[in-house]
Amino acid sequence: MSSTIGKQLELAVFGESHGAAIGCVINGLPAGEPLDEEQILAQMARRAPGTDKTATTRRESDTPEIVSGILDGRTTGAPLAMIIRNGNQRSGDYANLARLPRPGHADYTGYVRYNGFNDIRGGGHFSGRLTAPLTFAGAVCRQVLLRRGVTVGGHILRIAAVEDDRLDPVNVSAETLEALGAHRFALLNREREAAMRDAVEQARLQADSVGGIIEAAAVGLPAGIGSPMFDGVENRLAAMLFGVPAVKGVEFGDGFGITALRGSEANDPYTYAPDGRIITTSNHNGGILGGITNGMPLIVRAAIKPTSSIGRPQNTVDLDNHTDAPLVVKGRHDPCIVLRALPVIESVLAFGLLDLMLGEKG
Repeated sequence: MSSTIGKQLELAVFGESHGAAIGCVINGLPAGEPLDEEQILAQMARRAPGTDKTATTRRESDTPEIVSGILDGRTTGAPLAMIIRNGNQRSGDYANLARLPRPGHADYTGYVRYNGFNDIRGGGHFSGRLTAPLTFAGAVCRQVLLRRGVTVGGHILRIAAVEDDRLDPVNVSAETLEALGAHRFALLNREREAAMRDAVEQARLQADSVGGIIEAAAVGLPAGIGSPMFDGVENRLAAMLFGVPAVKGVEFGDGFGITALRGSEANDPYTYAPDGRIITTSNHNGGILGGITNGMPLIVRAAIKPTSSIGRPQNTVDLDNHTDAPLVVKGRHDPCIVLRALPVIESVLAFGLLDLMLGEKG
């Protein structure tokens, strides 16, 4: 399995959902960077289950234990290694899944790829549980980015068919992103929360699930980060974002919507700002041209599919008996993972951007 990504900054994720522990190793962090543990824990708490009615009732501590790379609150330049010890496991809920692959999960594809030796409990290494180390890595990178003037944040753009307002792609500010991060249910239009929660509750009552879209941004990025053709900002970030379980689509700027525009509309005109910076008066391209940042806000959206584990009866196959078979998935599952996925998407964005910046600037 390949669970390592990054160039100047390298991230390796390890562990399984029902193993002894999960964790990560970050190579390439600059030495001497101060890290605030409370800020890291705050980001971990945003992802943790059992804290909101839209999520599973399962509780996990998600408490990271840093075992190397930090001394007296600062990075040492050595690999930063972290583990989270697993608990609250009910592996018996997965006893029959080695032969009855769950629709929507990687049970069957993992079975074929690894000849049946993959850990099926809780999804093993394919589990959304592995987003906890991603969140930790992003929480570290956020702090390093902030000291370089870059702020990362986001909000829930859609749950089911209920939509929030979109970020202003030209004028979104660090203050807006920080204000969103202060809310557990991050929305620009707070009036949409009730309808979103209702959509999740209706799915839960029907033993079903719903998905949604996360919109994130980074402001303060300098122009000139990234390289064509296959090492551009979009290339690198998309590869990392698709590493998040349940992400089925990624778009930058207007994304697919830009196809409905004419060139005269899609092109972002340049102008000089009062402070002498070159900016654009629109931002249909999401702050990236030719794979390189242009100094405008970076805008990205990720499509999150409905949670695959649902309580409704489904059809599958029996791998032992070579017959069709019914399946009812047991366990404690999220009727919607969009809320918990938001800090993960932000974290992956933060890690990817710091990797790109360190590669360009050292």
